[in-house]
Amino acid sequence: MFKDDLGDTGTNKDMRDGVETAPASFEEASINPDLIRREGFASEAEYRAYIATLGGHASVGGTVEEPLPIYEGHVLEGRLQELREELENLRARLHVIQHQAATVVTENVRWADASAHAQLGNQPWLKLAGAMAATFVVTRGIRRLPLGAVATTALPLVAAAMNRKLVR
Repeated sequence: MFKDDLGDTGTNKDMRDGVETAPASFEEASINPDLIRREGFASEAEYRAYIATLGGHASVGGTVEEPLPIYEGHVLEGRLQELREELENLRARLHVIQHQAATVVTENVRWADASAHAQLGNQPWLKLAGAMAATFVVTRGIRRLPLGAVATTALPLVAAAMNRKLVR
């Protein structure tokens, strides 16, 4: 060993300038730097493939106890996409239901119009309006009659007619 060489004896640690770092152990110094992975593994299969490239076999049984966590953003983005698709599906269903409701209303109006034409002939709404006006006029006329005296006179006659029908 020469005077300027830094040895692993630990006697001249204070002489290092801090630019270079010494390997932690001999094994780490002899490993190919291309095979060192510091990021981790995405799956157990990737871990097994990495161990196979190193030439060794390691049991994963006790090493990997739980699955590696997946980035929450991917899960949330997937869920958001599912919700958007469900919302579009519901909008499509609502559009179909609105169209069906409009069709039902239109068909009910056509049915009512056809039924009125079948019962009352041409211009059924005019005939219905005339019947309602006539009912209004007759009701007003009956209200103006002095029915108290007429009812008092007619009531015994109606009762006698009913008794005759019951006797037969």
